[in-house]
Amino acid sequence: QVQLVESGGGLVQAGDSLRLSCAGSGGHFSLCAVSWFRQAPGKEREFVAGISWGGGISLYADSVRGRFSISRDNAKNMVYLQMNSLKPEDTDVYYCAARASAGAPRSGAHEYNYWGQGTQVTVSS
Repeated sequence: QVQLVESGGGLVQAGDSLRLSCAGSGGHFSLCAVSWFRQAPGKEREFVAGISWGGGISLYADSVRGRFSISRDNAKNMVYLQMNSLKPEDTDVYYCAARASAGAPRSGAHEYNYWGQGTQVTVSS
């Protein structure tokens, strides 16, 4: 069983940067593809970015490509989401998710076995 804990959310202004962290424990976190999703109240959970277990493959949603960057440090069991040039429309609860796969990350939320509790990101205009 893999446990995930997100941190790093907060309130920032448009144009600012934030770095979200996802700490994994238990199971084989370092062998999992890990992604970030986000969700606003009443909306579907939306894929943001994902990274393969070894870090060699990354995937981004069109809405964040060029502004966000995902990385991981398997020695520390950590995955990071660097968010630059934040916009008010990036305001959401951000979730870390892991799937027990040696392959590429997937964009479908149903593909993931493990989820964190989420961290709020609020971007003011």
